[in-house]
Amino acid sequence: MRKWLIILLIAATSVHGAIAQARFDEITATPGKAGGVYYAYPVTESDNTPPPTGFEPFYISHYGRHGSRYLISDNDYVAPAKVLRRAKEHNALTPLGLDVLNRLDSVYTEARGRGGELSPLGYRQHKAIASRMYDAFPQVFAKGARVDAASTTIMRCAHSMWAFTEGLRDNAPWLEIPRESSERNMYYLNYHSPESGPLTGHDGPYYQTWRKYKADRTNADRLVSSLFSDPTYVAEWIDPQQLMWQLYWVTVGQQNIESTLDFTDLFTLQELYDLWTVFNFEFFGRNSSYAPAGGAFVKNASNLVRHIVEQADSCIASGGHGATLRFGHDGNIVPLAALLGLKGCYTDITAPDKLPEGWADFEVSPMAANLQIVFFRNKKGEIIAKLMLNERETSIPLKTDIFPYYRWEDLRPYLLRISE
Repeated sequence: MRKWLIILLIAATSVHGAIAQARFDEITATPGKAGGVYYAYPVTESDNTPPPTGFEPFYISHYGRHGSRYLISDNDYVAPAKVLRRAKEHNALTPLGLDVLNRLDSVYTEARGRGGELSPLGYRQHKAIASRMYDAFPQVFAKGARVDAASTTIMRCAHSMWAFTEGLRDNAPWLEIPRESSERNMYYLNYHSPESGPLTGHDGPYYQTWRKYKADRTNADRLVSSLFSDPTYVAEWIDPQQLMWQLYWVTVGQQNIESTLDFTDLFTLQELYDLWTVFNFEFFGRNSSYAPAGGAFVKNASNLVRHIVEQADSCIASGGHGATLRFGHDGNIVPLAALLGLKGCYTDITAPDKLPEGWADFEVSPMAANLQIVFFRNKKGEIIAKLMLNERETSIPLKTDIFPYYRWEDLRPYLLRISE
């Protein structure tokens, strides 16, 4: 008996190690994924399984995160440059440190005054997603289509909406698409309950675990010694962990803007992976199915799911065709994906080092992440739908014999039940 227990433990450890190694290898192959939700949208071709015979697409219910953006504040670029500039004045920088300062100054030439705004890449992402949507489901946008678009009141979301609708009109110039960015839609586009708010702060259930894990995984000595030539100056003036994180944000943010400068040479692959695991856990603990939060974050998407059902019902009842387009943030699409139960978008894992086995932020919500629920009907009036996350067909915990499609008569009550 003991022998079998030992064998099972070894097997479990091997599986855990293999999964962890696979995730590390994934980031090694594509370092941009170390940015988590800063990962630039990777999809260039939509994934589509033909529907059962006789079914034609007629409606799309969509939610999209804004596209690639600049770092949230100009200070994200200025702060690390300020640290290095002061060290330069004290002759405390290595040649690499001087080079990094020059790179930061060059990047800031592009980024200055644009903190948090949609970048040109973000604009192109949404135009391309819209174009692929049209190519895959042109019947939805045939003449007579009713297409509505709404975004949160944040400009990068509104600009994403404009880019997306332009992408549709490039293919279907007859479309008239009302676009709205106002407070009246925030109750479903960007809802955060009074109960969930306090759970994201220092008193939140994730915080102490995250704080300790961050301290353990932020190993800055090698990086700092590569940038500064004077250990005495470092001891007196430099916060190594803070600087490491400042340079991490710049590094992972570069993939989203037009600058071709690269900062990944500052980090080892292990350092990038470790920092990503810290960020991955923080984002999960503040937005998704982190069990100690008691479902508070996931339930923030309830209004959105009900809106999805309401608008689908309206289109179905009208007998027409068209689309409902919605634009918001990572903090909206992440709980939405978890509440829907999309494969790979929820987990009960609570340990930060094991979380990558079941949940990775760059898979759920890269820049320009999107959910598309595509509806089809036949001449008998039967309706089916499929769910696509980032233009990839996905599954939910609901039985179906026509995967990736689900019968609306089954999917609708599922959506209403999870949104209660």
